[in-house]
Amino acid sequence: MNKENISIIILAAGKGSRMKSSQAKVLHTISGKPMLYHIIKESRKISDDITVVVAHQKEAVIETMQNYFENIRFVEQDTQNFPGTGGAMMQVEPKYDKVLVLNGDMPLITADALKGFLELEADIIMSIFDLENPDGYGRVIIRNNHVEYIVEQKDADEAELNVTTVNAGVYAFSKVILERYIPDLSNDNAQQEYYLTDIIAMANEDESSIVPLLVDEEQFKGVNSKKDLADAEEIMQNRIRTKWMNAGVTMQLPATIYIEEDVVFEGECIVENGCRITGKSKIINSHIKTGSVVEESIMKNSDCGPMAHLRPLSNIENTHIGNFVEVKKSILKGVKAGHLSYLGDSQIDEGTNVGAGTITCNYDGVKKYKTVIGKNVFIGSDSQLVAPITIEDDVMIAAGTTVTSGEIKSGNLVLSRTKMRFVKDFYYKFFGKKQTFA
Repeated sequence: MNKENISIIILAAGKGSRMKSSQAKVLHTISGKPMLYHIIKESRKISDDITVVVAHQKEAVIETMQNYFENIRFVEQDTQNFPGTGGAMMQVEPKYDKVLVLNGDMPLITADALKGFLELEADIIMSIFDLENPDGYGRVIIRNNHVEYIVEQKDADEAELNVTTVNAGVYAFSKVILERYIPDLSNDNAQQEYYLTDIIAMANEDESSIVPLLVDEEQFKGVNSKKDLADAEEIMQNRIRTKWMNAGVTMQLPATIYIEEDVVFEGECIVENGCRITGKSKIINSHIKTGSVVEESIMKNSDCGPMAHLRPLSNIENTHIGNFVEVKKSILKGVKAGHLSYLGDSQIDEGTNVGAGTITCNYDGVKKYKTVIGKNVFIGSDSQLVAPITIEDDVMIAAGTTVTSGEIKSGNLVLSRTKMRFVKDFYYKFFGKKQTFA
């Protein structure tokens, strides 16, 4: 999509008290990214002049967004003296003659949804919804494709209450209109705030052109509570899953699958129900089975699960990871780990079989250490590999062995067990002759 000669202002100064959270509202996440991230990402598709107005937790908001984007301007609102949406615009200096004003709590908005503001020409373009039940919303009164005024529900007469058109909260202004009317905004109202919507009334008095733009309610959905956040997450997840299913990914019971925005699939992939895939994971020709979690990892020609966990920075290729196996920050190529194992900070080569209950003991309470395992190593069940350790090719480790030596040479059998003891008739001495277990 080409960049247009339009400036975009994103209002992100509010506390979001209805979120019942100490975190700034715009930093709450949707599909792994802050709400504000999604809005800036879509805005950058159509504009090279983006300003974010901040106030509450401004340092955290700015730092977080600068981790994702460059060339974004941040302006601090003086909420003490100039609160409200009108106050938010007082320090903004847009570059272009058309200025699009977005809200920082609309994470579902897309560049395509904003096209209408680019295609229309007017002094003010005002987004509207047409709701079957507009109860609780202010009404937008439109005649002959011209917005005449906005009336709050409590102030509306019977005829106005029958209107189903409401304000969606996004506007495009000509720069001239903003420069003319923002200095005249007043806070003479119950909330003692400066309202951007007051410009509509002032511009109407001067017979400026104010046209409505009917928009999709889903795209312009605001998030003001944790319930709204959950609803938005569900919509975003449906978009992400639909995108990848259209690209050829097989999903079983897709509504139960969570996939974050940065995840990438390639080739023939299957994701079963109840899976969670996060971060910059890349899944190539692989099968993720029921209940598995893949975090910031790469799978290629592999399968994992059911109930497996690939923790961040794992890279598995031509590998089978079975049920209840956890892999962390490890590279596995051509490995089989069928069940009930932990492989952390390890590098394991092809042909190696990891028996049930095997763990890499990679942490001594202070530092993490690496386990390196070569090709065609057979690791018996319930073995402990105490890092740092290197096991060369063609090694057998007997079941129940604790491996502590720093380097195991090729061809060796490693065996570490205490001698088995028998205590005659101990069972009868302990329980008595007749014992039944419920």
